[in-house]
Amino acid sequence: MSGRVVVGTQWGDEGKGKIVDVLSEHADTIVRFQGGNNAGHTVIVNGEKFILHLLPSGVLHENASCIIGPGVVVDPFVLLEEIAVLKKKGMKCDHIRISDRAHIIMPYHVYQDELQEKHSGEHKIGTTKRGIGPCYADKFARNGIRMCDLRHFSVFEEKARRFLAEKNRLFTEIYGEEAMDCDKMINDFRAIREEIVSRLIESVSVVNRDLDEGKDVLFEGAQAAMLDINYGTYPYVTSSSPTSAGVCTGAGVAPSKITQVIGVVKAYSTRVGEGPFVTELSDAVGEQIRQVGGEFGATTGRPRRCGWLDLNVVKHACIINGLTDIVLTKIDVLSGMKQLKICVAYEIDGERYDHVPSSMEDVARATPIYEELEGWSEDLSQMTSFEELPLNAKKYIRFIEDFTGVRVSMISVGPDRRNNIYVHDLISEGK
Repeated sequence: MSGRVVVGTQWGDEGKGKIVDVLSEHADTIVRFQGGNNAGHTVIVNGEKFILHLLPSGVLHENASCIIGPGVVVDPFVLLEEIAVLKKKGMKCDHIRISDRAHIIMPYHVYQDELQEKHSGEHKIGTTKRGIGPCYADKFARNGIRMCDLRHFSVFEEKARRFLAEKNRLFTEIYGEEAMDCDKMINDFRAIREEIVSRLIESVSVVNRDLDEGKDVLFEGAQAAMLDINYGTYPYVTSSSPTSAGVCTGAGVAPSKITQVIGVVKAYSTRVGEGPFVTELSDAVGEQIRQVGGEFGATTGRPRRCGWLDLNVVKHACIINGLTDIVLTKIDVLSGMKQLKICVAYEIDGERYDHVPSSMEDVARATPIYEELEGWSEDLSQMTSFEELPLNAKKYIRFIEDFTGVRVSMISVGPDRRNNIYVHDLISEGK
């Protein structure tokens, strides 16, 4: 069997979409295992940009089965919009399936998300207001509605009416806002029910059968380790586990069936939204990275916060994910900088921390301990082998390997799926 996982090692936006797209050429099955449409994946094929939010990045490969797994929270209206866009571009979409165990993001989840952010003031989390957090909260409170409920619409309607009545009390009595129209919500779902139900499968048996038959199964997550509900900078995190362990619960597979864990590392650090960011640069260097790297959110369009590479964070991700390989992205963005800095530890109140502290307050007070490396001026975007890279770029890569203890198997030197340098064979060595 070959169960490979692609995860982010920082705060998301590392370029996982492109890497999944590249690896998907060899995959039989591609499974999205957590998150929702709060994450944007950008894939560029022959100069054409595809921005996906809910569909797996591997959906562009029509020969593979694409499954939205049980651990994903799904806004069915967004899903159908994305499918419609792909169909308009002439792409086949009948290979897209949805786990009937996946929870539905209801319109009241989106509304609740908006109101929570609006009324939180300076304590807002900085969510994308897509309803992901409220949907996961209801899931674990056992007040969720699952895709399988749409098969029996009377069951769906009863739950939806009951839960919205509770939500409307929250909206009107606590937030002092308008109530939602339940009849309209039910009718909107009735209109799309058939198209959604036709794509539902019991995915756990399908995915495990594919693994047992020796097929190549690629598991794709959203966000990244520092946004993990357990191991990120809580509470400025997402509402699920975008780590390799999240595959087991989010897709329904045993740990022993995961043979390769590929961590995507951006050559510098970025973060969207609120929360501490130790290596953040609020100067001309940070702005240069933002502009050259095109660091603007695929989902929201808002500028990303930029900073030097934080290997304390990446090492944290290596440990909790059990990385077997690193894919280094956007190293081409650093070309032209004379000096580069890499954070190797934190200092808090005079004490050195070689790990990421659990307390957000401690992280917020941390100052970075840097190693400085010489930069390079060459354009890397057309290079195709490790040997072609400038000496200082090679030193930068080797520093990452030595610090993390994980090999860099692939280097992305541009946005297109062809702009890659392969140091090790990620496909055959993962089997």
